Amino acid sequence: MILGVVKGAIYSTINHPVYDHRRLLIVDRIHPDGTPTGGYIIALDTVYAGDGETVLVIDEGNSSRQVIDDPMAPVRSVIIGVVDEIAADGRTLYRCPHLP
Repeated sequence: MILGVVKGAIYSTINHPVYDHRRLLIVDRIHPDGTPTGGYIIALDTVYAGDGETVLVIDEGNSSRQVIDDPMAPVRSVIIGVVDEIAADGRTLYRCPHLP
């Protein structure tokens, strides 16, 4: 799984039907402490993630197809969650700024 921050969206006029009514988002990869890795990924949004939100991405075709329930879908990367907090070794590495 990959941690990332949503930075934007991809729009297309012609695509495979599995992408109809679904968003493709640009996700910058980050380390658990929130620092950028320098890479990015384009992922199908299944959780209505917003711009700037920290998300969890599956980057493996079979798992991604199971999430969208289509065994033949041409999909590799899917956003499966919005991250509220990341903690390790008893300390908080990241906390969503919208939490109390």
